[in-house]
Amino acid sequence: MAMIIGLAQINPCVGDLEGNRQKIISFVKMAKRKRLDLLVFPELALVGYPPEDLLLKPHFIDKNVRFLKSIGAQAKGIDIILGFVDKKNDAIYNSCVYFEDGKIKDIYHKIYLPNSGVFDEKRYFSPGDTISLYTFKKYKFSITICEDIWSKRYVNFLKKRGLDFIINISASPFHLGKISLREKILAHAARRTSSYVFYCNLVGGQDELVFDGTSKIISPQGKIIKLARRFEETLLTFTLNKKKRIYPSVKFRVRQDEEAFSALRLGLFDYVRKNGFKKVIVGVSGGIDSAVVVSLATIVLGRSNVFGLIMPAPYTSRETFSDAKKICENLGIKYCVVNLKDIFHSYLTALADFFREYKANKAEENLQARIRGNILMAFSNKFGYLVLNTGNKSEVSCGYCTLYGDMVGGFGVLKDVPKLLVYKLARFINKLTRKEIIPRSVIRRAPSAELKFHQRDTDALPPYRVLDPILKLYVEQDYPLDQIVKKGFRKDTVKRVIEMVDANEYKRRQGPVGIKITPRAFGKDRRMPITNKFQY
Repeated sequence: MAMIIGLAQINPCVGDLEGNRQKIISFVKMAKRKRLDLLVFPELALVGYPPEDLLLKPHFIDKNVRFLKSIGAQAKGIDIILGFVDKKNDAIYNSCVYFEDGKIKDIYHKIYLPNSGVFDEKRYFSPGDTISLYTFKKYKFSITICEDIWSKRYVNFLKKRGLDFIINISASPFHLGKISLREKILAHAARRTSSYVFYCNLVGGQDELVFDGTSKIISPQGKIIKLARRFEETLLTFTLNKKKRIYPSVKFRVRQDEEAFSALRLGLFDYVRKNGFKKVIVGVSGGIDSAVVVSLATIVLGRSNVFGLIMPAPYTSRETFSDAKKICENLGIKYCVVNLKDIFHSYLTALADFFREYKANKAEENLQARIRGNILMAFSNKFGYLVLNTGNKSEVSCGYCTLYGDMVGGFGVLKDVPKLLVYKLARFINKLTRKEIIPRSVIRRAPSAELKFHQRDTDALPPYRVLDPILKLYVEQDYPLDQIVKKGFRKDTVKRVIEMVDANEYKRRQGPVGIKITPRAFGKDRRMPITNKFQY
């Protein structure tokens, strides 16, 4: 006997119970039209993920339960598995409900609660203690929630149950390399239990997190036999037939720049959309970072919703000023020029009596960055623009940025993007648009903050081809100094980089939230004390 299973890869919004309910019901209606037997939704689909301290509000939990019951009333004629928050006595659970023809057949509580990186589930949820086993149309299956299937102990238990398939509902955030890692975990579970695995993942942007979806069906041989689109809402369907054990496998290959671009595009679009912004503003300097941000914003939001602000200062070169205008014109966005020369001079005049006996230093450099920040925020306040920050992970890691200057903004698009990847993204954008949106001169020019004559980033930082690999080892993998040196780097260089990273935690705490795309981003992933005397 065959059965048709659907995986509803949906994009809910945290806390929007009514909006999420309507979205779920619309997918239920679609599934009925397609005559599906079983429809599966992602982890915590009703409340959105991660709901964080909304879970501490009893009325939020109660409302999610009420909405769940109203969904059940729409579910007659089809079986549904849906993630929500269950409440039992004084405890709450990361749960999924199994509706059978509109009635609650069972509620399963997630057993393995992740509590590392961006996950804080033990702060809120109690673990379940009962593994689920069900029968539907003579098919024996189990429901698991995200981390459950990552547990060897859990999988070994399921191995002995003679299952036909396992359903795994997830809210698994994206980072580079995560899709292939998940594939290995799911393939292992499928082979170990000799059963199909139906993996239904959330999609969408939520603050700094991006969920890629990439829902899939894995054969008992550990091969992908059907795959949902990445970074898009969709309904993936599959007809399972006990008599057919061999299905053709599906292969896909994705480049790092394409994967990063897709994640940034979705993260930016959903942050703007879900928070009610209409338009964004970008300080366009003529450098590589702002070029990538303003280009991405235009591709994502449309040229009518992006405004460029060019702010030449006394040390801005003709070349970068020209490139800044060229980028805006290539994109077809509105822009204006605010010259900082007179504003900067008025600051220096006001401070002259106090600074007279001191040589020019970072104070004068950072004044220019802070003037730019003030002007960007003035435009934001006057016209309602969301300021997109353009700082990248390499700079933020080392504190090569100015508080209340180039660190201003409501959303950090490149906050978790290393500098070398920024260049890859620039080339990808030009390839995607089939135009030289970002001029070749921008990509080839040595990076500079242009806050004094003849300034280059390498005056303060190692070359990015050296810096980025060191930062990956120290920030993302927690390697100590001696182990990084063994990878072929000079000890004095590694020591200097580590000292910069450790000394600038206070800056990072005051920066804007930004999109996570690496395995370990600053913020929820990496929580270091500001006051910290541990070295190397």
